Amino acid sequence: MFDEPKVPQGKGKQDKKVIHPYSRKAAQLAREVHKQDRKEKLKNEKALRLSLIGEKLQWFQNHLDSSKREYTKKEACDLIERYLHRFDGELEQIELHNSIKSRQGRQHNSRETVIRQTIERERLLYEGPGTEIPDLLNAKHLKVFREWNADLKKLPNIKMRKLSARSFVSVKEEEKNGGTEEETMEKKDENVFMMLEVEEHPERHS
Repeated sequence: MFDEPKVPQGKGKQDKKVIHPYSRKAAQLAREVHKQDRKEKLKNEKALRLSLIGEKLQWFQNHLDSSKREYTKKEACDLIERYLHRFDGELEQIELHNSIKSRQGRQHNSRETVIRQTIERERLLYEGPGTEIPDLLNAKHLKVFREWNADLKKLPNIKMRKLSARSFVSVKEEEKNGGTEEETMEKKDENVFMMLEVEEHPERHS
């Protein structure tokens, strides 16, 4: 008795279709892969950006004056200056370490470079368009910020305000002139009113 011939494995089934590298299907798959890669890249960039914002806000939260109900513009600018100098201690340690081991070349060079680039970028922002910080000038917004538990998902609840070095200069000008910007505008309005009255009724001022 003879055994029946075996059917070769896979015989009768449709062979797996090979996609031609220049076909429409291949182009479609390539687009899908590119789309997924782009989405993943954007997701990672967003996560990094949120993480950096979170670190920044935590620094400000940790350096708040518990006795203040709200900050003046000058006090907020002073706090930003402290923030811009937050790496001073680390840079001093790096310099000290390098001075001790100067014969072996500069150590921690990459870390020092990153710090100095960060300081330069942040300083340019502060002296230009301004640095964005939590709104410390508003008592209600400051209270919300104090109660923040460092949850990045709750960042939208924190109101932000942009302040620049020019804000500090304007505060100094107000102090020098002996009044606030609003008071200065009121004085200007009074002067304009007096000029108009003199023009209309010169006999009253003769």
